Amino acid sequence: MCGKFTQMMTWRALHGLYSINDEFTASIPSKSAPEEVETVTPVRDASVLVWEDGVYNMKRMRWGFAKRSAKAPGARPDHIHARAETIDTLPTFAEAFAHRRGLLIVKTFNEGEEVGKKTVQHTITPNDGKPMAIAVIFERWQHDDGGELLTFVMVTTPPNPLIARITDRMPAVIQPGDWALWLGEKPGSLADIKALLITQDGDWSMAPEKRVDQPTLF
Repeated sequence: MCGKFTQMMTWRALHGLYSINDEFTASIPSKSAPEEVETVTPVRDASVLVWEDGVYNMKRMRWGFAKRSAKAPGARPDHIHARAETIDTLPTFAEAFAHRRGLLIVKTFNEGEEVGKKTVQHTITPNDGKPMAIAVIFERWQHDDGGELLTFVMVTTPPNPLIARITDRMPAVIQPGDWALWLGEKPGSLADIKALLITQDGDWSMAPEKRVDQPTLF
């Protein structure tokens, strides 16, 4: 199960990426963003691409849906993943799937292989160097005392043959031509949107991280 990914996406680079599909380019606002590579693990913040109010925007969100009983934003989350097969039927995820979908634009992602009592982390990297877009759904955690926090969970599918060597799930990768439908710029039924959540193959490499003894957080 994916427990780590890296992001490196300036707004200028995002413009270049979107030139693959002209319909996106004009609607992306020009903003600044950090240029360094950012490694994200559960309970940390990530940049999530969303479509709202007629434009694309990057929003910072915490990885993991907060517990309904949480008293503070920093409490340990209940969920960091949502299965594609049940994302539209489980009460925990169905409303967010219907109304609040985003994309993680990632440089790499990790999968953990259980080896005895250890988890060996493997990094998946596209051989062409282009970023991948991982499907997420998000919600705004709010507390009666006034605290609030944007949180997301990563959507997962069964693995492709490469990743199936080490684990039984992988992130749901959305192809560039389907971003508009997934994010909501292009109208579509929930059935059409869910149909995007299929196992994706890619020209990817997978190799163990140098640090092979990683704790299992969830």
